[in-house]
Amino acid sequence: MAHEVDPSFLALPLRALADAALARARALGAQHADFRLERVRDAVLRLRDARPSTSLDTTDLGYAVRVVHGGAWGFASGVDLSMDAAARVASRAVEMARLSARIAAASGPAGERERVELAPEPVHEGVWVSSYETDPFEVPERERTALLAEWSAGLLAADGVAHVDAGLTCVRENKFYADTAGTVTTQQRVRLHPQLTAVAVDRTTGEFDSMRTLAPPVGRGWEYLRGTGWDWAGELERIPELLAEKMRAPSVRAGQYDLVVDPSNLWLTIHESVGHATELDRALGYEAAYAGTSFATFDRLGTLRYGSELMHVTGDRTAEHGLATVGWDDEGVAAQSWDLVREGTLVGYQLDRGTARLSGFERSNGCAYADSPAHVPVQRMANVSLRPDPGGLSTEDLIGGVDRGVYVVGDRSWSIDQQRYNFQFTGQRFYRVEKGRLAGQLRDVAYQGTTPSFWRSLEKVGGPQTYVLGGAFNCGKGQPGQVASVSHGCPTALFRGVNILNTGRQG
Repeated sequence: MAHEVDPSFLALPLRALADAALARARALGAQHADFRLERVRDAVLRLRDARPSTSLDTTDLGYAVRVVHGGAWGFASGVDLSMDAAARVASRAVEMARLSARIAAASGPAGERERVELAPEPVHEGVWVSSYETDPFEVPERERTALLAEWSAGLLAADGVAHVDAGLTCVRENKFYADTAGTVTTQQRVRLHPQLTAVAVDRTTGEFDSMRTLAPPVGRGWEYLRGTGWDWAGELERIPELLAEKMRAPSVRAGQYDLVVDPSNLWLTIHESVGHATELDRALGYEAAYAGTSFATFDRLGTLRYGSELMHVTGDRTAEHGLATVGWDDEGVAAQSWDLVREGTLVGYQLDRGTARLSGFERSNGCAYADSPAHVPVQRMANVSLRPDPGGLSTEDLIGGVDRGVYVVGDRSWSIDQQRYNFQFTGQRFYRVEKGRLAGQLRDVAYQGTTPSFWRSLEKVGGPQTYVLGGAFNCGKGQPGQVASVSHGCPTALFRGVNILNTGRQG
């Protein structure tokens, strides 16, 4: 269903504010200026054992002006929606750029090398709205709460379930952008993240464990909770039995196993070991303080054997229902799709206009994003996805090709070093695989490796029928820190000879 931008957002003086700010920036000699006005509504519901515990509904409204003046960036933001205030914000941005330029000049040749230049981008004008049927904010809060309470009560009624936590986050993001090149765009994105976790407690031993729904966060509307894109009834019905089996499961014996990874787990491995590693600012060393740099350095572009020849990973700002899907990024760059790893070789990075020009790329691929009108855009992750094999096997057939292995479903904890190289991941549940068949759940399991060794062990990639678009609402980056939502699609995949750790009891 096609939607239009919320009329109340369009009723704001968008063009007038932009014209006032951009005119002032031009008059003060800015080589480039852009204006971004955002209204972000964020609603959070939390229930504990079917009873409401948290209800928040907030709106962040403001605008930002960013300029390039004297080869340096300047940035300022405001909330006063008057033309005079917008012009003053532009003046502050220019003053910041002038100060930055003086500091750079004082550093000599090093400062000259850091002069800001932007990769070219065609002029765009248009309106874009994400793909959804029902805006979740058109659903009364009592109805949203009632559905979570109903689902929670159903889980609590099952034998062995001691507690249930339920949550729902809904976001509607409106954004207006204009710059001195002539680009003018308006966007509206809707996304939501529902989640339920059942907890079991052994009253005799005191041991406990949990199991969370696998349903990913999505760029959809309320229809997602009514069964469009996910079988909620089927998953919730299975959780108590799966959790009871998990409580009885034996501890894994550490060693090397073949590993079949479900998309509900593999998306996070992609996020940490490929998504962040192929952000160009990390590869260049410009991003280091927050979660480190990258082993996939720029000098290895086109030569680094990232994985096996079956590994084909794309960056994508266009995927339907993707959390990082947009019409244009926060620098006015149109959404695109491109290769990051092709036939196992590193062939691309995620770029914004500054890093693209700095590194010799003809154009940005649209990876600039700010999580609020008070924050400067930084290079952020696209929807980074492992492509399926068009003629690939089903999950069952991939398992059928394993003599001794482990099958992992769902994400849980993760750990990765500051260069995106050494890692370990756990999951919601693990199954022993014996002679091509599942032989019951295991506990205390983690898989460990280095990014290249793990991806080079990729032997089979599942077909399109196994492909799922996973993702997260809480990807952090930058100082001051910013949070972005991002999706990662992938099929089920088979890896040979992966190191399996025992994280608790000895097997």
